[in-house]
Amino acid sequence: MKALMLHGPGQPFSLETVDDPKPSPGEAVAKVIACGAGLTVQHVKAGRTTVPFPRILGHEIAAEIVETNGDCGSLKAGMPVTAYFYLTCGHCKWCLINRQTLCKNFGGYIGRACDGGYAEYIKLPAKNFVPIPETLNIYENAAEIGVICDAIATPYKVLRRGRIAPLERVAVFGAGGGLGIQMLKMARWANCHVTAVDVDKSKFAACLEHGADICVDATTNDAHEALLDASGGGFDAVIDFVSSTKSLEMAADSLGTGGRLLTLGGGGGSKADFKLNAMTLLNKEIEVMGSRYCSYQEVLESLQLVGEQADKGLMPLVTRTSGFDGLEDIHNDLEHSRITGRAALVL
Repeated sequence: MKALMLHGPGQPFSLETVDDPKPSPGEAVAKVIACGAGLTVQHVKAGRTTVPFPRILGHEIAAEIVETNGDCGSLKAGMPVTAYFYLTCGHCKWCLINRQTLCKNFGGYIGRACDGGYAEYIKLPAKNFVPIPETLNIYENAAEIGVICDAIATPYKVLRRGRIAPLERVAVFGAGGGLGIQMLKMARWANCHVTAVDVDKSKFAACLEHGADICVDATTNDAHEALLDASGGGFDAVIDFVSSTKSLEMAADSLGTGGRLLTLGGGGGSKADFKLNAMTLLNKEIEVMGSRYCSYQEVLESLQLVGEQADKGLMPLVTRTSGFDGLEDIHNDLEHSRITGRAALVL
């Protein structure tokens, strides 16, 4: 098969012909139709996240099962699937209560601990393949369907974890990015008043088109006042996909009474400290929480949601696609934040 190999951090992709993967017992092989190209993958390519090389990156797949080996549950040849990003044990406390992102025996990530979807075929444990419902056609919307497992499933989990309710005032920091703009869509779907916060004003038109009521430029001197005006005195929830010291402190300062701050960023492994006044935390009963990816069940529910409510505008925004030959350019633009929404490899 053809595959894009990465031989080391900071290096260009190498298009190579390698052996087709063969499944061991409990594994399956799928033919890749599309694979999302996002910042999580770019962190590996740029060397901010360490993996064993050489490696085939990518995990947000739309694919079709072509081969199984042994007990693979309901998987069978011809079944359309996507992938669950985390390699988990399935039997620890956290897996058993459907919080797989906290797995005690975590085995790593697809496209890092094992080869991923920047190839014609991908081999995974059968339990990591997620069936795609009949309401979604991977041959018509391959790129969009491939990224649902992250671009929609992650915001879907945020809505639940943050207890975000209709009519609440919500701000999304990093709103023009690959996850941020999908969060705008989901917050709008949840009937919230949505404020998009970003440092790139060129992305504001897309933010307004895909769910934001108001956009705030975080680089201006009056950004804090603009956020308070947009929220009517303080947000009910702020979702921070940047999670730098500056963004976290600005987000916390813009919370209202009973507000919740959810952080999902981290810059590929960076550790940002930020200050939060203890009396403010106490008197306003502010909550600060992290949110890591989502559960397997939330991927399933997100696929079903998009399939059943396509007329609600929930299909992910993908603005760039390419074959193998154009993916280097896409990753260069990802590195410099030049892509609005998502990008994908389409085979």
